[in-house]
Amino acid sequence: MNLELPDRVDDRRAQLEGIVPAGVADAEISDAWARAIWSLISEPGDGVAGHLVAALGAEEALREIRSQASARRGPRSLALTAGLKRWLPRLNGIAVEGMFRTARFARLRVLTPEDADWPRGLADLGAHAPLVLWVRGAGIALSLAGPRVALVGARAASAYGELVAADLAADLSDRGVCVVSGAAFGIDAAAHRATLGTGGATIAVLAGGVDRPYPSRHSDLIARIAERGAVIGEIAPGAAPTKSRFLERNRVIAAMSDATVVVEAGWRSGSLNTAGHAAALGRPLGAVPGPITSATSAGCHRLLREFDATCVTSVADIIELTGWATNPARSAAQGEAGGGVAGRGGPETTGAGVLSTAGGSLGADTNVLEAVGTRARRSSDEIARRAGLVPAQVEAQLGLFELEGLVVREDGGWRRAAARGDRG
Repeated sequence: MNLELPDRVDDRRAQLEGIVPAGVADAEISDAWARAIWSLISEPGDGVAGHLVAALGAEEALREIRSQASARRGPRSLALTAGLKRWLPRLNGIAVEGMFRTARFARLRVLTPEDADWPRGLADLGAHAPLVLWVRGAGIALSLAGPRVALVGARAASAYGELVAADLAADLSDRGVCVVSGAAFGIDAAAHRATLGTGGATIAVLAGGVDRPYPSRHSDLIARIAERGAVIGEIAPGAAPTKSRFLERNRVIAAMSDATVVVEAGWRSGSLNTAGHAAALGRPLGAVPGPITSATSAGCHRLLREFDATCVTSVADIIELTGWATNPARSAAQGEAGGGVAGRGGPETTGAGVLSTAGGSLGADTNVLEAVGTRARRSSDEIARRAGLVPAQVEAQLGLFELEGLVVREDGGWRRAAARGDRG
């Protein structure tokens, strides 16, 4: 394990060249540098990392875990012990330099909570808030003072769903509202395209590194969003999206938006997870009804029936939902000047009460299964590193997967079982 990292501010500034603006103070350079490294070694939503950074600061927290790695005495808590086992396998000078090199090549920039463009609502996530945001493009939409609405929904959307998403996005754009979504197929893409078509502002929140457009077929769309809006993500450049990262991405969409509207969703759609985060944060939540015979609207009907979502049939319903007057931009600005935005929750949330997308949680077990190779065998330590988990936890989960026939143990390594190797 190579823990050699630059201690001199000038060396750190050199690594961040082109990633942060010129003339930034030394303290801000070190903070941005450390937060960028945390985005490499920790998974999105890691509350232990969040608490450590909040208590010590990003730079000192990084120094603490490096000292713990070489100290003979044990860490001060079980949580930190587990955290070290997740973070240290990813912490090495070669990986750090590679991250910054990738960021420079892709012309990315780093955004920290101290920056003026940092989305104000992310603070409501408490210790689970992103430690840093990577931004592709100029990030024009982040600098706008107006309100934001998340339009989310199913990837396998119907023509009805895409039409409604486009109409709502265009109408919101005409009223100066920024549309936030995830650049996925279906509802997300319809909302982004309609906003761009009307000359409005839109933000795409990606689940992987922002230098890796996902889905790849939306490379052109994501490039247009980067040019005229903003493309952001919390995980280091080069990182691939995974199921767990998609779910954690949803909390960012909900937190940075003043309201969330689910346009079309099946009973187990991932967009219900975004709705759950919005509800847990105290954000206004809306859902568009569909035909009672349509499976692609069953999730929206579930939100209306079980989670007290507001029925949305037009942009007027969204304005009423949020408590804005006829001019959303002016109302949101007045709300912020008065100390808050309509529907913004104050207390920290840990995501409790977030809707399950498949009758259960998609967490550590999903990380482990996705880290297992479909062809090449991987050791349990390598799987743990890729999943961002403790090796002992990974070995226990692999044993369960073996009993279920999902993985196979071969020559001291693990691979996916052939019959169930494809992702669902």
